[in-house]
Amino acid sequence: MPYIPFKSNSNPTRTGGPVWNKLYHFYSFKREEFLTHYHKRSNVETVFSMIKAKFGERLRCKTETAQINEALCKVLCHNLCCVIQSMYELVVDPTFGVLAA
Repeated sequence: MPYIPFKSNSNPTRTGGPVWNKLYHFYSFKREEFLTHYHKRSNVETVFSMIKAKFGERLRCKTETAQINEALCKVLCHNLCCVIQSMYELVVDPTFGVLAA
């Protein structure tokens, strides 16, 4: 189901189509629920944009399996970068797997 916000001058009678009218009424009468779904979509698009800006838009591998692995590596690297940035911003001491003496 697409969650696309309508313009302020949108009118269900002028747009046309039963699906479009249904989406317009969902947007109009259940605005909070609609915006919850819309912000999830917005966050995903932001993450994709961040990954493309940081690691490039193209995948260099030729086979489909290698491309999937390359894309997953980009996502993993993005997540690591976000963790490191959060550690510095929130002043978190990174102590991992310290053995008790």
